[in-house]
Amino acid sequence: MVGLFSERMDTSATIIPAWSMACNYRNIILPLIFHFDRGVQYASDRFRKKIEAYKYVKQSMSRKGNCWDNTVAESFFKSLKAEVIYPYRFTTRNQAKLAVFQYIEAWYNQNRRHSALGELTIKEFEKCKHLKQVA
Repeated sequence: MVGLFSERMDTSATIIPAWSMACNYRNIILPLIFHFDRGVQYASDRFRKKIEAYKYVKQSMSRKGNCWDNTVAESFFKSLKAEVIYPYRFTTRNQAKLAVFQYIEAWYNQNRRHSALGELTIKEFEKCKHLKQVA
């Protein structure tokens, strides 16, 4: 959640802490395509080198003005904004941070079904993926 609530838009305050948190939370053992937009943080040499250190990760960046190859992420942010950000008026940064964390970890990953995952929740999908890896 660090990157979402940083006060600066540079790589070290946004994407690098978010990438590190994701890598600590999930062990990257299978090939992974990391798709990102054309934001300066993602295109920076520092971040690109960090990604290159993972032999299973391939970077993918959209062409300018082409959001269709990033529809899963676009859909997530649309839902987050509609269900958490726009309906509420947060008085502190910590209130917003907690609301976003609860939405992602307690609702979105645990309960929300996704057509891109065969109508499974993210938790169910990861459990199936883990069982296949163990088998």
